[in-house]
Amino acid sequence: MQASLTPQQLAEHVRTAMYANDGASQALGMQVVAISPTSATVTMAVRADMLNGHATCHGGFITTLADSAFAFACNAGNEMTVASGLSIDFVAPARLGDVLIATGVEVSRAGRTGVYDVTVRNQRDELVAAFRGRSYTMKGRLTVSLPQPD
Repeated sequence: MQASLTPQQLAEHVRTAMYANDGASQALGMQVVAISPTSATVTMAVRADMLNGHATCHGGFITTLADSAFAFACNAGNEMTVASGLSIDFVAPARLGDVLIATGVEVSRAGRTGVYDVTVRNQRDELVAAFRGRSYTMKGRLTVSLPQPD
């Protein structure tokens, strides 16, 4: 069945099914606004309960947003893929009411490993953080169940 879906249709199916089971992204109000076979864009509005003692968005929430974009991008082909490592650089603060946009893009995928870059920008298109994720694909395992033919 997977072969009968185009790569874009498969990515969209994975997005829908993965998001339905992603309580963390849902709880933080994230939305997967775009997906392709090698990329994903996820948004999140900064809420009062996400602020740290400096009245800026806690870096853990920014990292979680970037990690979610990474996860959707590297699983879009429906091969179960997990993070094997990541790094993040915070460039500018995010503040209450900002809408953060994380765009993850495949840089390299060879064998079972991959590298993905995620930029996190605010609604003014200002860079907030740069994230690099390393992935590992679980051989022979699907990320989500495939739709059944009619």
